[in-house]
Amino acid sequence: MHSVSQGEGIKQALARRPVKVVAITSGKGGVGKTNVATNLAVALSNRRRKVMLLDADLGLANIDVLLGLQPRFNLSHVISGEADLASTIINGPAGVQIVPAASGNFSMTDVPPASQAAIVQAFSDLGEQPDVLIVDTAAGISESVARFVQAAQQAIIVVCDEPSSITDAYALIKVFSRHYGISRFQVLTNQTRDARHGQDLYTKIRKVADRYLDVVLRHVGNVPHDQYLRRAVQEQRAVVDAYPASIAGEAFQRIAQTVDELPTARGPQGGIEFFFEQLLHAETACVGSMA
Repeated sequence: MHSVSQGEGIKQALARRPVKVVAITSGKGGVGKTNVATNLAVALSNRRRKVMLLDADLGLANIDVLLGLQPRFNLSHVISGEADLASTIINGPAGVQIVPAASGNFSMTDVPPASQAAIVQAFSDLGEQPDVLIVDTAAGISESVARFVQAAQQAIIVVCDEPSSITDAYALIKVFSRHYGISRFQVLTNQTRDARHGQDLYTKIRKVADRYLDVVLRHVGNVPHDQYLRRAVQEQRAVVDAYPASIAGEAFQRIAQTVDELPTARGPQGGIEFFFEQLLHAETACVGSMA
């Protein structure tokens, strides 16, 4: 009896442990969102944080491809009952724990509440929770993306200096703020000429948002164009791991410091399962409002 009670006490302590949940998203694809999520996870791990990276682009997963990994199981196997969550987790660079998703599995593009509940339970049963959970969402303004961003504590929007990227980033902020109640966003400018270019790009988006939307934006950092980043992608490695002294590598390390200093939890709850409970609540709320 004593051992059972002690085990339950440990589990309850873990459940109360604050976990910083950061969603990485973008208005359109092709802006480097997954690269940002991966390098941020590695940079945070280098800061002695226990980091888990969740590939939440459930139908077109590619974190494993970016890092040259070959997972045997993914989240679709957890939902189907073919594998437990611990079996899907693979070790990435710097000790980052990666939870891969399925690629090319159409059924995973819109996961129903019952399946999300299975994911909630799976994460609740993990023996040890991370300090930081990085969630790499799909691009765009779909409900599934909005639910992940709603459930996270921090939302980082990746944008580059292309008309479609700027327009779609603004559209995402507009839709998520007006229809999903998300009022605070971190903006990460990517593939810029230099830091000044990144700041100007952020200012352009902020001015329009300040004029028409009731939101708070913050520039979380800038990653300039860097040939070493391209080389790291070709080598299927994170640039922070492969070329830490490169311009991009140092930029991600600065951004990791900024993210590390962001608030962790909104309230007394903060366990990793709380994130997924919020995710499930957002899903059922959407269903209820449409009934």
